[in-house]
Amino acid sequence: MNKWKVAFFVFAALIIVSLTIVIIWATSPTDDVPIPSERATIDATDSVLLVETTADDFEKIAMNYLADALNNSALPVEFTVNETIELHSELTVFGVTVPFSMEFEPNVNAEGNIHLKQTTMNVGKLNIPPITVLKLLSDSVQFPSYIIVRPNEEEIFVDLSRLRFYKGSQVKVKEIDLEHNRILLEVIVPNE
Repeated sequence: MNKWKVAFFVFAALIIVSLTIVIIWATSPTDDVPIPSERATIDATDSVLLVETTADDFEKIAMNYLADALNNSALPVEFTVNETIELHSELTVFGVTVPFSMEFEPNVNAEGNIHLKQTTMNVGKLNIPPITVLKLLSDSVQFPSYIIVRPNEEEIFVDLSRLRFYKGSQVKVKEIDLEHNRILLEVIVPNE
């Protein structure tokens, strides 16, 4: 047999095996990521401040905290806060860079943390399931410990109880009303 035919078949087999591995990895189920059940504790001596802000200011604050954590990321990640919360990034698949965006609806739980439930997704002209994109995002981006990507639930969980500010201050979200451009935060400042 001609050495070029052998090389061609070996190369074709490598491509098929590589493609199969990528497809199996991308479509395999992920482990469920549990949500921590910590509650921010408020002592009688703590001061509690209510802060009302706009979506634009909230976006600036969030990007300020995320900028350092996402600097070493393999993928560029940007968040915008308008009537929904949008995540913009790009995937590189077989040497082709494909931009994608996802929209999330924010929900606040009883502990003052945020569940960003994925509502829509745009990945160029590709039809990729949200679970796969969130899995790729989780594997490619080193998010800070307070951001938990949960592909099976199609959400991103923001655990504000893990986020520490100056002298142990904590933040809880009381309300997110993006339709009326109103976000209400509770800032707990220890007085000891």
